[in-house]
Amino acid sequence: MGLTPDSATAPPGATSPGTGPQAPTVPDEPATLTVVPARHYARWAAVVAVVVPAAQFVHGLATNPVWEWGVFRDYVLSETIVEAVWVTLQLTAYATVLGFLLGTVLAFMRLSRSPVLQTVAWTYIWIFRSIPMIVQLVFWFNLSALYQELGVGIPFGPVFWSVDSNTLIGTIGAAVIGLTLHQAAYAAEIVRGGVISVDHGQLEAAAALGIPRLRQIRRIVLPQAMRATLPTAGNEIIGLLKGTSVVYVMSIGELFYQVQVIYGRNGRVIPLLLVATAWYVVLTSLLSIAQYYVERRYARGTNRTPPLTPYQRARRFLRDLRAAAARRSRPVVPVKTLRPLGDSRGAR
Repeated sequence: MGLTPDSATAPPGATSPGTGPQAPTVPDEPATLTVVPARHYARWAAVVAVVVPAAQFVHGLATNPVWEWGVFRDYVLSETIVEAVWVTLQLTAYATVLGFLLGTVLAFMRLSRSPVLQTVAWTYIWIFRSIPMIVQLVFWFNLSALYQELGVGIPFGPVFWSVDSNTLIGTIGAAVIGLTLHQAAYAAEIVRGGVISVDHGQLEAAAALGIPRLRQIRRIVLPQAMRATLPTAGNEIIGLLKGTSVVYVMSIGELFYQVQVIYGRNGRVIPLLLVATAWYVVLTSLLSIAQYYVERRYARGTNRTPPLTPYQRARRFLRDLRAAAARRSRPVVPVKTLRPLGDSRGAR
C-alpha cells in the first residue's frame, strides 16, 4: 500500500510545498491522504504463468479421449483392483512395522559402546543400502536354490529339526522378508538421527536421578526422538508404499502387477495406468494426513498453540461466513446522536 497527498482535499489556505521560498510546512493529516493499492505486476504475471498451464492440463484431462475415462470408471473399483490394493497395503504395513522394529535395534547397536555391535550394524546398513531392492527380492524368491532346507540345531554341528525352505517361506513371505530387510537399513539411520538429536545432558540428568537406562530410552529419548524422526519416517513409508510395486517380479498380485495383467489382455494401457495412479495418490494422501496429525501430536511439547488444522480452518471459515450473512440480513438501526454533558435541551 502507498500513501500520496491529495491536493483536492487539502485544507483551505494550505500552500503546496515548493511553491515559494517562504511556504509554510503543513504536515499532511492521514485523513487527507489517498490510499493507493500497491501493484504487484510480477506477482500477477507469475500467477498467470502457473494457472494457465494448470488449466490447460486439467482441460486436456477432461477432453482428451485417449484417457478413456469410461474404462477408468469400469476398473477403478473393480474387485480385482480392490484386492490388489489390499495386498499392497498388507505388504506396506508388514514391511513398515517389522522394518522399523529391526531398524530401531540396529540404530541402538550402532550407538552402543560395543565395537562388535557397531561393526555388525554398520555392515548390515552398508550392504542392504548398497543392493537394489529388486535384486534382494529376487534373491529371497530363489532362496530354495541356495538353501533347500532350513533347520535348527547346534551351530556348525548337528541339525535337530529342518523344513523345506519353499514350504517355510512362500512368495508373500519372501516379499515381506525382502522389503523388511531393505527397509530396516534405512529405518536404522532415521532412528539413529532422531536419537542423537536429543540433548545428551538430559540423559546425564536422568542418570543422576537414578533412572534406569531402559527407562531413560523409553520415557526420555524416544518421545523426543519421535519429533525429529517422524517427517523422514513418513517420507520413507510413502516411498515404501510405492516401492511395493517392485514385487511384480515375484508375480504377486499387488496393484501394479494386476494393472499390468489387465492391460496386457485388453490393450487399454493409459486408463489402466491411470487407475493405478489414482489409487497411489489416494493412499499417499491418506498417509500424508496421518503423518500430519501424528507430527502435530508429538509437537505439543514445543508448541503450546499449534496452528489450526485444515478441518478447524474450514469450520472457522464457515462460521465467519454465517456471521457475515447474519450481519447483512440484520435491519439497520439509526444511531442516536449523543448530546454533550450539561445540555438539557429536550430533557423532560
